[in-house]
Amino acid sequence: MTADLSALLTPADAEAAAGAVLPPGVERFVNGGSGDELTLRANRAAFDRIHITPRALVDVSRTGTQTRLLGRPAAMPVAVAPMAYQRAVHPGGELATARAAREHGIPFTATTFSSVPIEEIAAVGAETWFQLYWLRDRARTKDLLQRAEAAGCTALMLTVDTPRMARRRADLRSGFTLPPGVTAAHFTADPARHAGPGASAVAEHASAAIDPSLSWQDLDWLREHTALPLILKGLLHPADAGRALRAGAQAIVVSNHGGRQLDGAPPAIDALPAIAEATAGRGELLLDSGVRTGTDVLKALTRGATGVLLGRPALWGLALAGAEGVSRILGLLREELTEALALSGHPTPTAARCPDDH
Repeated sequence: MTADLSALLTPADAEAAAGAVLPPGVERFVNGGSGDELTLRANRAAFDRIHITPRALVDVSRTGTQTRLLGRPAAMPVAVAPMAYQRAVHPGGELATARAAREHGIPFTATTFSSVPIEEIAAVGAETWFQLYWLRDRARTKDLLQRAEAAGCTALMLTVDTPRMARRRADLRSGFTLPPGVTAAHFTADPARHAGPGASAVAEHASAAIDPSLSWQDLDWLREHTALPLILKGLLHPADAGRALRAGAQAIVVSNHGGRQLDGAPPAIDALPAIAEATAGRGELLLDSGVRTGTDVLKALTRGATGVLLGRPALWGLALAGAEGVSRILGLLREELTEALALSGHPTPTAARCPDDH
């Protein structure tokens, strides 16, 4: 049965619709958080607390969402977040999501734990960033860097908030395993197909692969082995943000991993202003964790972000109708952002970030 995408009036509408078509274990893998899911819920509550005071008598007859991310044009201040195993959500997987990103002129972030190889993803033609987990196998890390560069990726995103996988209770209760035919495309050994209650095969595979010894000193090795612009994802403390820029990062993602790592960490949108002040425009600031609407994007911009990463809503659209579903979500987000910019008296994303400049 084909989903009625016209019934979706906002990206958030897709959550319930996707939940109805996804297998229960996959639905919780996508939507669940760690621990008691305090941070998962706090992300949305924090966005809901923020208000935008509109500016009056501003000419908004020519509003636009166009901007630049990492120095390159983007149709709106949004990139698709790195999300693993998208073929568990829909057979089109990462290729479908990347096609929608290409259609809408925004970057797509391919992840280390993708279910499609980076070469195939980059060949779709979207602006492609590659997200890296620091692996115990340094030779495999180096190989992934080389493959990402050779495939034409334009940025490298190192996730720094995952020295180990947090306990995600829904996955543990269901004994979550990947559906048949879904593999870890960048690994020769796949997650086990049978975990049983109390274990998550995906989490065990990731924990075995990820090196918990990652530290600031390792960034020197990373910079020696890639010429790609470096983004550090998963920072919440202003001191860490400043140090990241001094270490050569061009951008930071203020993120609590969508509530999937340390439960009790602050909402990313609440951490953003102090990081914006500490970095003072010395690098680009992206934000993820809780973004659901175009108004959320505007709220992030007014707090100092250059742009946002869109996570779960893209997967909801993917679950409903593959590339067409993701495209519907991105189109709604851009429509909402265009309206929010106009009604708030900010003709462009740059104006929203610099409200006194007009």
